[in-house]
Amino acid sequence: MFQEERISAITDYLNQHQRIDIKEICQQFDVSRDTARRDLLKMEELGLVLRTHGGAVLPPQKNKEVYEYKERLSRESSEKREIGLYAASLVKEGDCILMDASTTVQYAAENITSEHIVVVTNSIDIADVLSRRKTIRTYLLGGELNHQHRFLYGQSTIEKLADYQVDKLFLGACGITSDGLTYPYEEDGVVKREMIKRAKQVIVLADHTKFDDPMFFRIAGLDVIDLLITDRKPSEEMMEKLKEFQVELLTVSEEDNDD
Repeated sequence: MFQEERISAITDYLNQHQRIDIKEICQQFDVSRDTARRDLLKMEELGLVLRTHGGAVLPPQKNKEVYEYKERLSRESSEKREIGLYAASLVKEGDCILMDASTTVQYAAENITSEHIVVVTNSIDIADVLSRRKTIRTYLLGGELNHQHRFLYGQSTIEKLADYQVDKLFLGACGITSDGLTYPYEEDGVVKREMIKRAKQVIVLADHTKFDDPMFFRIAGLDVIDLLITDRKPSEEMMEKLKEFQVELLTVSEEDNDD
């Protein structure tokens, strides 16, 4: 079989399964690992795949629409609201927490019932929500404002974060793969990366659509996550990866919590 034929067959496989590893290519097409790697390199050059450790995944759709923050809030699912509600229950009296700019994290902020807590955030919307709570001290990080997605970023944001040490970080996720956490914007991702360094416990909030959907900018591997709250269990492969990195998984749907 010529390389062009294998590439066509690999593309068909990816369209059905979203990911493929080198071992699978070797078995299906009776080729060496070096040949399989060359095939993936060629496919990456053509923009057909994103290579991962040991394989490849489909790239994000180039025409995938990214809605503005307020529009995303109006479109969010009941599952994301449930994730946010459960996350809010993890905030205890006296906690110092970080909250990133995420619609699911905003749902958590809206449902916090604990008092005498301190919240640091780079989200102007979350700061506005918390400003109505007299028993919550809120610190809004400075920096340049992204008007479309309503987060603050830049060198001054990073420098200010270095002054803080918190109990918990509530982090929204755009893409979760076996390689880690990914986001569409580098400037936002750099801030999130610094937030991770400042927290004793990293709690990621992500509905099932975020799994195996890589974005442009990788901020960290799965090893940084302490607790992942979602609405539906991911694939078996992802489950194994989470176990490998000792990530605690909690699903808010009743059927998954019965396991």
